[in-house]
Amino acid sequence: MIALFGVLGMFALIALHVPIGVSMALVGVAGFASIAGCGLAIQLLASEPAATMANLDLAVVPLFMLMGSLAAIGGLAKDIFATAEALVGHRPGGLAATTIVASAGFGAVCGSSVATTATFGRVALPEMINRGYGKGISAGTVAAGGTLGIIVPPSSIMILYGVLTEESVLKLFTAAIIPAILSVSLYLVAIAIVARRNPDAMPGSARLPLRDRLRAIGRSWGAITLAVIVLGGIYSGVFTVNEAAAVGVVFALLFALGRGTLNRDTFVAVLSEASVATVMIYVIVFGAMIFSYFVSLSGVSAEIMGIINGLGLPPLGVIFLLVLMYLVLGAFFDEVAAVVVTLPFVLPIILSLGYDPIWWGILNVALIGVGMLTPPIGINVMLLNSMRADIPLAAIYRGIFAFFLADCLRIAVLVLFPQVTLWLPSVM
Repeated sequence: MIALFGVLGMFALIALHVPIGVSMALVGVAGFASIAGCGLAIQLLASEPAATMANLDLAVVPLFMLMGSLAAIGGLAKDIFATAEALVGHRPGGLAATTIVASAGFGAVCGSSVATTATFGRVALPEMINRGYGKGISAGTVAAGGTLGIIVPPSSIMILYGVLTEESVLKLFTAAIIPAILSVSLYLVAIAIVARRNPDAMPGSARLPLRDRLRAIGRSWGAITLAVIVLGGIYSGVFTVNEAAAVGVVFALLFALGRGTLNRDTFVAVLSEASVATVMIYVIVFGAMIFSYFVSLSGVSAEIMGIINGLGLPPLGVIFLLVLMYLVLGAFFDEVAAVVVTLPFVLPIILSLGYDPIWWGILNVALIGVGMLTPPIGINVMLLNSMRADIPLAAIYRGIFAFFLADCLRIAVLVLFPQVTLWLPSVM
């Protein structure tokens, strides 16, 4: 009962616009105090933030945030988009395919769904509309492409999941490679089908000569080099994840300086943007750690597992219920909040069913990405609607329908065939 009141109190605080991390910390401390006493609760409030700040795995978050901000200032997103357009833009639906490929590429240096959506809402959305694409399908493509920002490694939400579950961040990044390729491939298939059925809504552009396409690839050398340094360094073992992020920040800084896009004002803006995002994540982690102790002490996880066992559902039936839950949560919360609020309850269930926490981490991230597209409050959709008020919400939701079907197929594959996620970590 204490846990139930605590969860209800937490959602009440969130509804009152109290920050999610603060809400979790307040409920966690109050609940812990009611069970173990005020003295231990105060000790917990002091020790957990200190332990989190000292966690070297979490130190990579501000580095990736800073790298993504510097990459955006340096124009890497535009370079990636121009290169993708040169390669596939001449096909029907080519500009939409360009947006998907470019979003995946930018996700490799950004790690955030919302940031990827906002970036290509400025870079790709006007370009598609100017080329004769329907407004709804254009916005839907950008919103769907934005979800690739968290499934393509390195991903800030995977880092956070690894810290909270004490799983290897490198294993999570490795496990995400094949699901990320699957995501991009299914989106491209969805675009091809829509373009074939309605070519007027997604026209192709003129095919560039081979020389011009090679030049376009050459212009994106900065983005390619940054991705090779970060991802190549991690997977080859040359760098740890932290070292790769630090080297990536230095390269992105030098690139922005070389292009002349970094001045005093833009540098302050970059630092401010990265700092705000980092502080938000750290506060959420503080709250999540404290809340997890309260949930563990209350025994509510065992009660939930008992209820689930009483339903007599097979493991896949339980996973199906969790899939539906995360689709709903992703529509209302950003990716960080949706994971940390539910993890203390859900992870014990996953482990009790015999599933691998690495597999669940990747599936969890994929589910949150889908939820960010679904009504009534798909975060990516709402962001684009705020950026382009001339595009109705209904039109954007119609534009994401094909991508939503592709996502449903992707989730089914990941659920039914865990080795799609687990094979690569097992051989590396």
